[in-house]
Amino acid sequence: NDGLHSAPLPWSLNPGTGRCGRAGSPSANWGVTYAADKICASNGSTVEMKCTYTYPAGYTVTEEFWCFQNNKNLKVNSDYKDRIQYNCTKERCTMKMADLKWTDSREYRFRFITDKSDGKYTGIPGITLSVTKIRVNESCTKAELKCKSSCTGDISYVWLKNGEKVTEENPHITRQEDYCSASLCKGTSPNAPKLPSVTVSPSGEIVENISVILICSSDANPAANYTWYKEGEQTPLSTTKQLSLPSIRPSDSGVYNCTAENELGIRKSKHLRINVKYAPKLPSVSVSPSAEIVEGSSVTLTCSSDANPAANYTWYKEELFLTWPRVGVHHFTSISSENRGNYSCKSENQYGQINSSRVFINVQCK
Repeated sequence: NDGLHSAPLPWSLNPGTGRCGRAGSPSANWGVTYAADKICASNGSTVEMKCTYTYPAGYTVTEEFWCFQNNKNLKVNSDYKDRIQYNCTKERCTMKMADLKWTDSREYRFRFITDKSDGKYTGIPGITLSVTKIRVNESCTKAELKCKSSCTGDISYVWLKNGEKVTEENPHITRQEDYCSASLCKGTSPNAPKLPSVTVSPSGEIVENISVILICSSDANPAANYTWYKEGEQTPLSTTKQLSLPSIRPSDSGVYNCTAENELGIRKSKHLRINVKYAPKLPSVSVSPSAEIVEGSSVTLTCSSDANPAANYTWYKEELFLTWPRVGVHHFTSISSENRGNYSCKSENQYGQINSSRVFINVQCK
């Protein structure tokens, strides 16, 4: 449930002072108004904290976030950054917090910062969150389930049968004080998603151009909705349980994760690293220095090719094999006229090989 709601609170922090001012006072242009002063919710569930705010003309809001008494953004708190989401637009801001824990029971405040040094404001007092436990007692002799929360006040309950809400009027569903009961003795208790597991098919090495499927799964009731993400990208890749990567490319290498979410909470999986192996791409050969080369000077010949794993190199002069080390760089410490000619290289790993075009080294006599 969404917890207890009271009338909005007309309180805000005076600019730069830390004192609270009541709406209608000289500081009334600065304000944070919360949709509720108290929220009571069950362990493992998801809540939303909402507020609106005001500020005088001539200021521009540059930052808005939720915080504790230390005024630090919860997004940088390691205990919260993966469990909270902000939705802030047009002087309204909502924080969605998932997978509630007992330790989340505390006061939460909204703070906004403007483009001026005197324009930093925090709504005080904030919203007090109480995380409680929902107890479901099963009695098969009566074929009855009873639900009770330690939250007080006007509390609503939702029953689910096989993952679906029980909404119809049913004589077997009753309300007694702050209990709800339903004849669902053999039903399954609803629960927020567990930590999702991620698997890859096929399970062996991933080679360029094969078809790869990433699978996200989580125990949840009702069934979870899934979303796939890739590290460094803001837009979700997929909103299905399976993420398909047909004809996978080297650019698909990276770190992936998924989230599992239902109406009771959201969980994020551990990271999954995808490393796409591929044969060498066409090598390039270069000579340094690129200016005129004179006998006795130092010259470097370089062969480079994109490959995973890294390529080994073989050097050729006039298409004849050279017994140089199998690396991509060869140094002539004192080049001679005998070194004049056409050079090329071959790049190879276990997935393939490819030859470069030739480059001519013209050694001038002193």
